[in-house]
This record gives sequence, C-alpha cells and structure tokens, in this order.
Amino acid sequence: MDTNSIIEKLKEKFGADILETVKKNERRVVVTINPGSILRVSEFLYKTAGFRFIIASALHTRKGFEIHYHFSMDNTGLVMNIHVVLDKENPEIESLSNMFNASNWIEREMHELFGINFLNHPNQEKLISDGNWAEGVYPYRKEFK
Repeated sequence: MDTNSIIEKLKEKFGADILETVKKNERRVVVTINPGSILRVSEFLYKTAGFRFIIASALHTRKGFEIHYHFSMDNTGLVMNIHVVLDKENPEIESLSNMFNASNWIEREMHELFGINFLNHPNQEKLISDGNWAEGVYPYRKEFK
C-alpha cells in the first residue's frame, strides 16, 4: 500500500475524525486525528493496513499536549505518524497498551513527565519518578505566557 492510498483509506473509513494529513515525503506521513478515535485508527493500521506500532512521543505546546504515535510498514519503509492534540487542562486519551504491549512503558513515562492520563492503562504506576520529584509535579510541562 502506498502513501496516497493509505491516506485515502483513512479518510474514507474515519471521515471527520481525520483532521489533517501532511505528506512529508514518499515514506513519511503525519495524520492528525480526533483523540477519541485513537483506538479505532490504531486497530485499523495494525489489523487491516499491516502497520506495526513503533513508539510514541509527546510534547507540551501552546496548542495543548501533543502525542505522535509512530507506526511502520516495514516492507515498504513507510512511517505513519498519528498525531493528536489533547486538552490543555485535562490531558487524557485511551491507552494503546491493551492493543500493543510496546506502548506500556512509554505511556507510563508520558504520564509521569507530562501528567497525561491514559485511560484503561493496565498499570499506570510510577516508572522513573519514584523519589525523583514530588507527587503531582510534571517536569516536562511548560508555562506559557
């Protein structure tokens, strides 16, 4: 499946939940989605389109808390970044840990560093911060003026 056809399939299947698509080059696409559709989009990429989950990364911007979920179609070299922007005041999203074991630790890290709540995560206990900073402190959160 090439870049253009996967974008078209996503738009066809998820309609208004696809907020933006940016084709960086022939092997890299960023698709911004409604955060509420993360489970359905991820399941489609994995089970139907043949992608595998690689990792996720987060950042705190003026828009809110942003997460990029990185998926790969190894046989073609295509990397699909599924991008979500979470609420500034109450950042939460469904956990992918029940679908991909590989997302467990990175979601725990993002929870500790940013305070993002991963709904239905099987074990959101501390991974790196125990004794390193106070409860309720999220060191990667920024103060915007």
